[in-house]
Amino acid sequence: MRKSTRTLLAAALVLGVASGPALAPAFAAAPPAAAASPASAPSSPDLSAAIAGLPRADATAALVRVGGTEGSWQGSSGVHDLETNAPADPAARFRAGSVTKVFTAATVLQLAAEGRIDLDRTARSYLPDLIPGRYATVTVRQLLNHTHGIPAAAMPGETVEEWYANRFVVHRPEEMVRSATAQPREFRPGTRQHYLNIGYTVAGLIVERVTGDTYEHQVERRILRPLGLRDTYFPGEAAEITGPYNHGYQTMRLDDGTTGLRDVSVWGTTDGWAAGDIVSTTADLERFTRALFAGRVVRGPLLEEMFTLPKVTDLKSGDPAAYSAGLSMKRLGGREVWGKTGGRWGYNAAVASTRDGSRTLVYSVNATDAKGQDMNRTALTLMVAAYGLPG
Repeated sequence: MRKSTRTLLAAALVLGVASGPALAPAFAAAPPAAAASPASAPSSPDLSAAIAGLPRADATAALVRVGGTEGSWQGSSGVHDLETNAPADPAARFRAGSVTKVFTAATVLQLAAEGRIDLDRTARSYLPDLIPGRYATVTVRQLLNHTHGIPAAAMPGETVEEWYANRFVVHRPEEMVRSATAQPREFRPGTRQHYLNIGYTVAGLIVERVTGDTYEHQVERRILRPLGLRDTYFPGEAAEITGPYNHGYQTMRLDDGTTGLRDVSVWGTTDGWAAGDIVSTTADLERFTRALFAGRVVRGPLLEEMFTLPKVTDLKSGDPAAYSAGLSMKRLGGREVWGKTGGRWGYNAAVASTRDGSRTLVYSVNATDAKGQDMNRTALTLMVAAYGLPG
């Protein structure tokens, strides 16, 4: 975890999770946090405090579910949108960003269990027309645990304002892979870890090549339908969320030159695809998380791939690798917590659980600083309230 994030964690505890920055002028008074089930989880008061007082400068809404054998709790806070100030819809859909990677990894591992994908085979052996010789040794396992050494694809724009201007540009996965693999590799495959989307873009294309089907349909028939995740879907080229959703806002420079909040709910996600474009609800993601950790999504020994960290160091920080196949691990409150966060403009999301499923956490935070360098403050205090401090 970055030093700045550790500092923020400490500050959150000193100030108390209910405190926060002063409301921006655009924010009106919000409805109080609403718990939808008995506060039986041990840290329910902290969870309530973590989302109290929304909207505020860092977030306009939050939807939370905690479950597992230690107790359950549900809560929501904030507003549906800043124009009406109607209460946030606790059943609303939201962009879950890189939580998509958990679904992708699970699909690849199911295909591995069926003998249709070999994790130790090279990506080039599946996609010889797409993966060039400089990446000939990259394996499927390395795609999933971010040790492949392929750099990010080139994307137009360098600021959030420029990215917003390009929000409807359609990105094809093959084009992104060609852009990425045309560049020199970041490191020799299998020697370092660098968390990027591109490995999962390649993995999604491998799913399509070995099945002769679309990636989206494979995830639907293997995971969404069997688990009854009826509010989870892939938007494709559609830029607007289908069905009810709470609006997402992003702090950026506005047309008049001032800095303020812009509604970014309508934004294409084709740049994410198999790495980050899924839309879901907290109820669906909680059901998925419980099934995954109970071994009902990936069965048998291949599930261990999701709980095995490669024995390498992070490319940027030099810290031990924190990402496995689809998940990441942090020590919180003295125990291992596995999960995945995700961010799209206006939205932060996460799924998390202890290995034994004793405590699960799912949240959606309508963050005004989504995809920022540090973790959103509301999301951070939720994680601390649910599990405790790092270490």
